[in-house]
Amino acid sequence: MTLQEQNDRLTLDGRTWAVRWLRHPPGGPADTLTPLVFLHDSLGCTATWRDFPQALAAAAGRHALVYDRLGYGQSDPFDRPRTRDYLIHEAQGVLPALLDAAGVRQAVLFGHSDGATIALLAAALCPQRVSAVITEGGHIFNEDVTRRGVAAAARAYTETDIAARLVKYHGDRVDALYRAWTDTWLSDEYRDWTVEPLMNRIQAPLLLMQGRGDEFGTLAQV
Repeated sequence: MTLQEQNDRLTLDGRTWAVRWLRHPPGGPADTLTPLVFLHDSLGCTATWRDFPQALAAAAGRHALVYDRLGYGQSDPFDRPRTRDYLIHEAQGVLPALLDAAGVRQAVLFGHSDGATIALLAAALCPQRVSAVITEGGHIFNEDVTRRGVAAAARAYTETDIAARLVKYHGDRVDALYRAWTDTWLSDEYRDWTVEPLMNRIQAPLLLMQGRGDEFGTLAQV
């Protein structure tokens, strides 16, 4: 099924987010179903999902919304320092405001990595906005394998062409977003980071996926 794609920009408090709508023909069953909202990983954006949102939205018969967080893709640059609570800020502050601006009352969230953690936190902290959550590679706590994986990624940034390959997605903000990711997760302040105490607030159904060979997390996260 061919979905109509519409690129848009949402402005909140003077900052602008790049969003992409994927819509089924009007007047069909999708109009009665909760839409999918996709939350990208720590180096991702709308474009790095490639055609996966279209495929899932078509298979599920639902409209879908994909967006770039501030600092990523085509959205405005970061608007605040990267702090220990940055994922909670995205889940409890930014996401509900974006859903309001997009006219989405409730969503099925699909998140990858950082986006998966944001999705779970949104379900815990804003349960009225989340009808279900699907995650891949989410982080509930900072485990040793996570720090080793991020340290390896930090080395790769200086030893490989990964920065050049990310420019087509993030332009001149690659260094800022890469450092925000690696510096945060490798900091002493973040060593004991966890959101596990919040997880028992979740009431929405969950589908959790964790790769056995994931270099950033183990099945302990699930």
